Amino acid sequence: MYTPINQWAEDDRPREKFLLKGKSSLSDSELLAILIGSGSRNESAVQLCQRILASTNNNLNQLGKISINELTSFKGIGEAKAISIAAALELGRRRRAEEAVQFTKISSSKMVFEIMQPIIGELPHEEFWVLYLNNSNKIIYKSQLSKGGITGTVVDVRLIFKTAFEYNATSIILTHNHPSGKLGASEADIQITKKIREASKHLEVQVLDHIIITEHGYYSFMDEGIFTD
Repeated sequence: MYTPINQWAEDDRPREKFLLKGKSSLSDSELLAILIGSGSRNESAVQLCQRILASTNNNLNQLGKISINELTSFKGIGEAKAISIAAALELGRRRRAEEAVQFTKISSSKMVFEIMQPIIGELPHEEFWVLYLNNSNKIIYKSQLSKGGITGTVVDVRLIFKTAFEYNATSIILTHNHPSGKLGASEADIQITKKIREASKHLEVQVLDHIIITEHGYYSFMDEGIFTD
């Protein structure tokens, strides 16, 4: 039977529980309930949020991909509540991205994945980014070079090295995402990498790696032995 939250025991109400027991004591649905504030006539905010989470198999990562229109399809969720949910999840994604940047000195392809996955790993379109490093392999700048469609993006080789000179970078790491989730280099990926590496030989800026990012994994040209010369 439906019981409004204001009739629950005080230490069971999400806001009061947050204050009394701390944020870690709340379930995902209780935290979401605090965001939306109220449910509908027939269910509490917590019950509504449990239903929303159930639609994504209780996966917050999947919830972050739901559109505003999909959220508002749930009775009790209007546009304002949907935007609150989406905004909170976006803040979480950005926090994760900022935490990843703590790995400033690059020593492996996995570290590049940890930095770039929160930025491009879940996008529905391709983006090509370049990490610019100093002679200690520390990131001094990272830049989105281009943004494309589902299957590709345009890469301006001249712009890569123009930026490298501006920041006095001695080496670069190329990275882009595959929205399809396919881990592997296409022929186009290989050819553009060869073109960039050829240019780098004359400009004394080393290309350390090209890493393809997906939601759950990565593909490193260096690790796979494609950088053999």
